[in-house]
Amino acid sequence: MRMKMTRKFNVAVAALACCAVMAGGVFAIQGVAASEADPHAALPPDHLLFTTSDHCISCHSQVKAPDGEDISIGTQWRASVMANSSRDPYWQASIRRETIDHPMATAAIEDKCSTCHMPMQRFQAHAEGLQGKVLKYLSEISSGKAMVEPEGRLEDAKDVMATLAADGVSCTLCHQIKPDNFGTEESLDGGFLIDVTRPKEERVIYGPFDDPDAGRKRLMNSATSYIPEKGDHVKSSALCASCHTLLTNALDDKGNVAGTLPEQVPYQEWEHSDYADNKSDAQSCQSCHMTQVAGKAPITSIHADLHDGVMRHIFVGANAFLLRMLNTHRDELGVAAPADELEASARRSEALLAEKSADISVSAPHFADGRLNFSVHVVNRAGHKLPTAYPARRAWLHVTVRDAAGKVVFESGAPRPDGSIVGNDNDADASKYEPHYARITSPDQVQIYESIMGNYKNEVTTGLLWGTHYLKDNRLLPKGFDKATAEQRVAVVGAARNDPAFKGGSDTVVYDVPVAAGGPYSVSAQLLYESIGYRWAHNLEPYDAHEPRRFVGYYRQQAHDAVKHIASADVRGG
Repeated sequence: MRMKMTRKFNVAVAALACCAVMAGGVFAIQGVAASEADPHAALPPDHLLFTTSDHCISCHSQVKAPDGEDISIGTQWRASVMANSSRDPYWQASIRRETIDHPMATAAIEDKCSTCHMPMQRFQAHAEGLQGKVLKYLSEISSGKAMVEPEGRLEDAKDVMATLAADGVSCTLCHQIKPDNFGTEESLDGGFLIDVTRPKEERVIYGPFDDPDAGRKRLMNSATSYIPEKGDHVKSSALCASCHTLLTNALDDKGNVAGTLPEQVPYQEWEHSDYADNKSDAQSCQSCHMTQVAGKAPITSIHADLHDGVMRHIFVGANAFLLRMLNTHRDELGVAAPADELEASARRSEALLAEKSADISVSAPHFADGRLNFSVHVVNRAGHKLPTAYPARRAWLHVTVRDAAGKVVFESGAPRPDGSIVGNDNDADASKYEPHYARITSPDQVQIYESIMGNYKNEVTTGLLWGTHYLKDNRLLPKGFDKATAEQRVAVVGAARNDPAFKGGSDTVVYDVPVAAGGPYSVSAQLLYESIGYRWAHNLEPYDAHEPRRFVGYYRQQAHDAVKHIASADVRGG
C-alpha cells in the first residue's frame, strides 16, 4: 500500500471537490494547511495509522471486576453501536438516499459521512491525500470479508481501507486523539487531531492510567505496535464532542448552499446545562454512557494491575431498536458480536431509558362542567436535550383517561403496531407536523418532543441535505438550560419558546378534555420514545436502491419493537 506524506497538516472538508455542500468543520491531521502540504512526499512503507480491534481484544477481554462482573473492554465495545457504526442499515440507507437526491455531491457526502461512521478509513485516506469512501465498502462489510486480516497483519489485507471501514469507531481511533484543539470550533465536526508523523512501532496510544511497568508496555507494543501513555483528556466530554457535533450545509434544488443545520449538538446542549464542567451537577458524557466500575479493577486479563476509575466500554445509548435489528440480520450485515452480547447491549439501552432518562407525574384530575382538567409534568434527567442528536428520534406523551368502569373516555398519543402515533399530523401526512402544546383539549392533539427540519422552501423534510433549519424543536431541555440565552445552535424553536411551563429541566402540559359525568376517573400517562420515527423510515420508500429497500423491509418487520417506555404515572380522582 503506497501512501503520500504531508509532514503535519490539516485537511479541511471545504478544500475537497464538491465539499461546499457539507459542513465546514475541519478534519485535521495536525499542523499546517492542506494547501501548504506536499501531496507527493512518501510516508515510510506500510505506514498505517491504525490497527483493528482484534489486536486489542486479545488482552482486553476475559476481564473481571473484584465482585465478579465481566468488564471486558473488547467484548463490551463490540456489542455497541460504536463498533457497528459502519454496519448500521439505517445509516447506509440514508447515505444512499442523499446521493440519489444530490448526485453531484456524492463524493463530498461519502467523505463527510465516513468521518465518524468509518473514521479510521477516512482519516487514513486523508493522510494519503484522498477522500473517505462509503458505498464501495458496503458489500465487503456485509459479507464479513472486510474484517479478514491474513495472519493477523492488517497491512496484508486485500483491501486495507475496507478493513478499517468495517471496524467502525474503534479502539485505535479514539485512543490516539490528542487534546490540543479541545474546546475550539476546529475540534468539532470530526476535527479531532491525530499525529501522523510517528513511525510504526513508535505511535502513542492514550489511556487514563499511568503504568510504570516496562514489561506491560512492551507487551502492548508487541501486540498492537502502540506505546501506552497516560492522557487524562480521554475522560473529557470534549473528546466525544469531536464526532458528536455535526453541522450540515444544506442545498437548494440547484445545488447551492442554502443554510447550515446544527444536525447533532448534544455537547453544546450539555455545555448550556447544569451538567457541564464546573457546574453544580457536573457529569461528563463518559460518566453516563460508559459508567465507572466500583473500586479497584483490572483492564486486561494478562499481567493485570488494579486501577481506580476503570470505565465500562458499553457506550450505552437509547438505540435498542437498532441493536436488535443488527442482531436479527447479523448475517446480512456482517455483524461480528455474538447474539447474546448484542441482546445484553439492547437491554442496557432500554434500562437507561427507563431508569435514568426522565420522570413523569400527573396532578389529581378535577371534573367540572363536562370536562376533566389535570396536568402532566415531565422532568428530563439527561445532561442534554431529550431526545438528542439525530433528528429522527422522538419522545411523546401517551395519556389515557378511564371512567369508573374502566372504559377509555379520552386518549392522546396512542402508539400503533407499525410505529406511527395516532393523531400525529406528520405520520399521517409528510408535509405536516404536530405543533408544541401548552394545553391539550382534544384526542387529535399529541405532545411530541422532537425536532422537525425545514428545507429552503420552508417545507417539512427528512432529507439531511435539504434541511436548512428547524421548524420545531421542543425537545425536553436539561436542568439549568436557559432558553432565553441559548445560542442559535441549541435554541428552542416554535411555540415552546414562549411557553413558560417549558423550561430548563421540565415541561408541564395541561389537559382539559371532554368527558361524560360519572367519575371518578383514572388518568394514565406514559413518556414513550422511538429512535427512528415512522416518517423517517417510510420516507425512504420511494428510493429504488438496495440499502433503502432493505432498511424499510427491516423496519416493517420490527416496527412492533420500535416504541420504548421511558416513564409512566397513574392517578385517580375527579
